[in-house]
Amino acid sequence: HPASHPFFCLTTPVPQRNQPMPEEKNNIARVGPTGLKFLRKVPGDMVVAQSCTPEPIIKIAQKLGVNEDEVDLYGKHKAKLDLSILETLKNRKMGKYICVTGITPTPLGEGKSTTTVGLCQALGAYLNKPTIGCLRQPSQGPTFGIKGGAAGGGYSQVVPMDDFNLHLTGDIHAITAANNLLAAQIDARMFHEATQSDKALWRRLVPNRGGKAYLSPIMIRRLKRLGIEKTDAAHLTDEEKGRFVRLNIDPSTITWRRVLDTNDRFIRKIIVGLGPKEKDKIRTTGFDITVASEIMAILALATSLEDMRDRFSKMVVALDKKGNAVTADDLGVTGALTVLMKEAIKPNLMQTLEKTPMIVHAGPFANIAHGNSSIIADHIGLKMVGPDGFVVTEAGFGADIGMEKFMNIKCRYSGLTPDAVVLVATVRALKMHGGGPKVVAGIPLPKEYKDENLALLEKGAGNMQHMIKTAKKFGVPVVVALNKFPTDTESELKLLKKKAVEAGAEDAVVADHWQNGGLGAKELGEAVIKASKVESKFKFLYDLDKSIKSKIETIAKEVYGAKDVSYSKTAERQISNYTKLGFHKLPICMAKTQYSLSHDPMLKGVPTGFTVPIREIRASIGAGFLYPLVGEMSTMPGLGTRPAFYDIDIDTKTGKVIGLS
Repeated sequence: HPASHPFFCLTTPVPQRNQPMPEEKNNIARVGPTGLKFLRKVPGDMVVAQSCTPEPIIKIAQKLGVNEDEVDLYGKHKAKLDLSILETLKNRKMGKYICVTGITPTPLGEGKSTTTVGLCQALGAYLNKPTIGCLRQPSQGPTFGIKGGAAGGGYSQVVPMDDFNLHLTGDIHAITAANNLLAAQIDARMFHEATQSDKALWRRLVPNRGGKAYLSPIMIRRLKRLGIEKTDAAHLTDEEKGRFVRLNIDPSTITWRRVLDTNDRFIRKIIVGLGPKEKDKIRTTGFDITVASEIMAILALATSLEDMRDRFSKMVVALDKKGNAVTADDLGVTGALTVLMKEAIKPNLMQTLEKTPMIVHAGPFANIAHGNSSIIADHIGLKMVGPDGFVVTEAGFGADIGMEKFMNIKCRYSGLTPDAVVLVATVRALKMHGGGPKVVAGIPLPKEYKDENLALLEKGAGNMQHMIKTAKKFGVPVVVALNKFPTDTESELKLLKKKAVEAGAEDAVVADHWQNGGLGAKELGEAVIKASKVESKFKFLYDLDKSIKSKIETIAKEVYGAKDVSYSKTAERQISNYTKLGFHKLPICMAKTQYSLSHDPMLKGVPTGFTVPIREIRASIGAGFLYPLVGEMSTMPGLGTRPAFYDIDIDTKTGKVIGLS
């Protein structure tokens, strides 16, 4: 029996309180290999999540072979994995690496996270393969906004679902604290430089210890960046001291903003320094949502604690009045940031409804950052499962965004290469790409999405085919997962299978994991196993030595299908500045709408003949990429008229969360 595999042999009995009432017994379709009861009529996600009894997370860790001193428990059902695991398993060969992506998203939803979880359950609980899934931690902004959580859905979820969507182990809060410490230091440093002489600044910045002026390691690094090869403060001239103590930040060039993990449109633009003691040091700034912070991107791209600290040191927050970059290291805050993030760098271990392991770590947005879970999580997972196992990692939004960045940025820094891509598509979403009517929340779906319409579907299938061809450009085999809905017809699913294979997919498989958990994705799992045996000829789409414009245009034309790229005067100036500063050899992370292959969210399907407008280009030097802004991109969402929090509450008698989805 698949559940007898030592990797997933979990024998904790199902508690009596979870046994069905007599009137519920007729609704039970089956009982899964780990004791999960599947109902014929699937209830709401929160109800499903609370219907199971998660395995104690220490047992999940033990099944993975984790030593006791390599796991830190955060309650009964979540834990952090110590990075020492990589040293313990350094000689173990890695498993197969699978990237899950999707078609261009629509309001109808494609179920990418649900498919990721369902595939993990299929591979682990039904196909006897050591399997770990890797997901991003969701932001509380969308969780309480419109989108809801990101734990999957139906019988393919990460549990406990409320822990997954809310706080988890505090990583996002640590990022908020670190980001805002740096923001506070920027304003404080400008204030002190404006109100003190060079001698006063030197006296306060360089304290006397044992009767001698003391330079800390971070201060010595700043001296070296200034070209001053001295480590003894007594040997510095007055001129050198003056250069050392004055950053001379140009306030108009500050790019570092404060963050908060809440959708709040009214703090997108704010004025700081209005207090009477700030002596009129007023400037305009704003807040981003925490997951848009460069610190989040660094958490996801760092390969070790040392690498994370090094990346923090390189974060450029502004330019000085001579046009030189001002970094976190110049502000003296690198070590403190690393201390605040020392626990956050450890990936979080959770489980699925069918008790297969799930690592949840980092959560950068895919439209304004690179949109993937952490390199460390994937690396630990690949070592844990060993050469016979699978790590399934999800890339945000469609293949033109999350997958492209997974390949060109994440794989470039990790050194890992994928063995296969799973592209998630749905019949009804592709009908929208074929020109189907607009979907409005609260209004019943138009008949085009509920009735068979092969003509509309065939037209929309071009989006799926475009994404398959894009994935193939990276030299990786592709399997299409057709996430099934009750309104899909056999003819519609047959058409999409045909179109997928014509575009170059190894296979296209109908998956019913929302209804049937891992069993519903078993055929998909078999197709993935088969595809992973096909030789992957992985390659990047561009070389880093190419110019900034060349890299942008490669992505726009090869991935989006654009005719051309245009640049604003601001973008042209920034390209020139970044080239002079030596930043031109970094990869590109396009900040673009997720709702279209183009820059225009209204253009569905496969638009052609469009020109991608580059409004400005920002630099995330610590994370290690430049990100061009395509059109208007908000880094702080707002709350809608009826946010999701209207339905969220708690049962004060049981302590259970209600209404989270």
